Amino acid sequence: MLIELTLKDFLAKTASNDPVPGGGSISALNAALAAALAEMVANLTIGKKKYEESEPLMRKIAPLAAEFQRYFSTDIDADSDAYNAVFEAFKLPKETESEKTARNAKIQEATKIAAEIPLNVARKALKMMELIEQVAKNGNQNAVTDACVAMMCARTAVLGAALNVKINLLSIKDEEYVNKIAQEISILEKTAKEREELLLNNLKL
Repeated sequence: MLIELTLKDFLAKTASNDPVPGGGSISALNAALAAALAEMVANLTIGKKKYEESEPLMRKIAPLAAEFQRYFSTDIDADSDAYNAVFEAFKLPKETESEKTARNAKIQEATKIAAEIPLNVARKALKMMELIEQVAKNGNQNAVTDACVAMMCARTAVLGAALNVKINLLSIKDEEYVNKIAQEISILEKTAKEREELLLNNLKL
């Protein structure tokens, strides 16, 4: 599993001529890093006398951020597995008409899954931005830049995952499905950019 690799080995595998882990897995990794940073800022706030009023909120946010991190960590591997499934579908036999039909159906099925995994990463990463906003505004201000980096990582996760959805949509023949997902992706991208910009513009450094 990719998530079990050391950081050094993960980077080496990413840099190799193996197509996985690719942009989808890296987008999930960015989301996991954002979650970890958000949890760190919450933990740096808990127990500080100066932030007694914020402590109940931070105690609520810390486990939520940890849950996000677990979710995204799983998707680092799920995205790569989905790519491999599409690749395997293309290798199915296509000598007869029945084989061609079965192969095409499997390719479409696998490609939809390959689109839906990063779609869910983008959805969750955008939702996580709400937590990041809270820790940036109410958390330990000595770590406010860490919260902002978390927001930047989350934005990258949304946009990167969105790109992976889009590339898969190009191969899906279900036009109604494609149009529906494309519209949602456009909204996710726009909202992620706006949330990051709002937080960074309000940062007084």
